[in-house]
Amino acid sequence: MRKIIVLAMITLDGVMQAPGGPEEDESGVFKYGGWTAPYGDEEGLRVVQKELAQRAEYLLGRKTFDIWAAFWPDHADFWPGINEGTKYVMSKTKKKTDWKNTVFIDSLEDIKKLKKSEGPDIQVWGSSTIVHLLLKNDLVDELRLKIYPVVLGKGKKLFDDDATAEAFTLTESVTTKTGVFLATYKRAGEVKTGIVGE
Repeated sequence: MRKIIVLAMITLDGVMQAPGGPEEDESGVFKYGGWTAPYGDEEGLRVVQKELAQRAEYLLGRKTFDIWAAFWPDHADFWPGINEGTKYVMSKTKKKTDWKNTVFIDSLEDIKKLKKSEGPDIQVWGSSTIVHLLLKNDLVDELRLKIYPVVLGKGKKLFDDDATAEAFTLTESVTTKTGVFLATYKRAGEVKTGIVGE
């Protein structure tokens, strides 16, 4: 069985929309696209390059796929694996693309079959709708979060109210000079409760 790993750049209040640029995703009249840009540094780049070098396949929502398909095929020098790795795109409407190694799926059952199949881990970048579906159905094995020291209030968020209760363990962390907290959390089972101080 493969692991499903969610990778996300988020604000302190959990917004993950349009981290890369002003025109990346303006839906909902989002006006803060590119909010990660002021926080870039060598440490953050090192972590990202390590993630990009990992062998993986990718699960994407249609909007994220459209953004990526317009950019990554011509930028293989920075991320060779994204062109070579299989990209599974969840879409009810889109069924065709010129971007090689792309497979279109359209249901939660397709994702479950994919998770049970043989192959490398499956990474989910962006794709808030897919992330919500995975969290609701207890399918996320690992979270790799880049938490930026900014609050935006509105925008697409990593978590919604439908996420299944699940405990995670911090397995790796780094704080960059610009204050970005890079953290890897692995699934740790059911949520435990108690009385503080008892």
